[in-house]
Amino acid sequence: MRAHIHARSASRHTSCPGELAQNMRSEFSASVGLVAGGALWGLIWLPLRYLEDYGLPGAWSGLALYTGAALVILPVWASGRYRLTAPLRSLAICGFFLGGAFSLYASSLLMTDVVRALLLFYLTPIWGTALGVFVLGEKLTRTRVTALIMAAVGLLVVLGIGKSVPLPRNAGDWLALLSGVFWAIGSLKVYQLNSTNSFEQIVAFVFGSLLVTLGVMVIAPDVFAAGTSLTMALPALPWGILMSLYVLPMLFLTVWPASILTPGRVGILLMSDLVVGVASAALFAGEPFGWREIAGSLLIIGAALVEVLGKWSLTRAAAR
Repeated sequence: MRAHIHARSASRHTSCPGELAQNMRSEFSASVGLVAGGALWGLIWLPLRYLEDYGLPGAWSGLALYTGAALVILPVWASGRYRLTAPLRSLAICGFFLGGAFSLYASSLLMTDVVRALLLFYLTPIWGTALGVFVLGEKLTRTRVTALIMAAVGLLVVLGIGKSVPLPRNAGDWLALLSGVFWAIGSLKVYQLNSTNSFEQIVAFVFGSLLVTLGVMVIAPDVFAAGTSLTMALPALPWGILMSLYVLPMLFLTVWPASILTPGRVGILLMSDLVVGVASAALFAGEPFGWREIAGSLLIIGAALVEVLGKWSLTRAAAR
């Protein structure tokens, strides 16, 4: 199995000049798309907060969004225009980890400090890089190490963490940490299953999110359902359908690049979510945005540039 993965990974970086140039363009497009997708994730708190103000506390707001997305997807699926050709077991695994990552992360925000949840989730580039090295046989380059250090320092600066790095101390912390691990594993599974089309990936993500969210609400209703019944939540469903028009393009720009880029790179580039989230919170919610946030954001942006441009330079050098 490992030899097969190595062979397939190598085929993506063929020495044929024409195919190599095409691969470089594909990876660059996927990188730009993922940064844009992360930026959209950075604004997801706005519709979630609106739904919460509408009367959907806890995990209900996320459930409304993904139920709305599922209701938009189902007619398209039923029309026969798009079919699920990938093995259902593989799609289910991808959906469980990717959708579960979002669901667990959203739930962690209810059970621990937002700063701790962000920091523990955004250890994702480390888990993704480890999976790339040990599972895909990816080389740990100086460029990647530099990007990881810049991203980690930028994360600490943006979140205002001092000398102490928070270790998991409660259930919310563990959910945030687990959500980052889930995202890294999900990215790996999508990368290994790169023959899937974007529609299949989105279906897997949406229904994975729905099932995991429903699962945590059933397991711990007092925490995640927050005393709200299904009857009370149904009036908000039309808003969930409307907001799915925002969610579905965001999912496409998040999941499609994961079929082209390795998990470590996905984790680094997805940190555009944090930059946009901090900036939008300052703009729309009056959160602080001073020199610390600016400096940290620049370090995170720099990490993404180092990762993309460094990989581009290495690929060009290998082509000579």
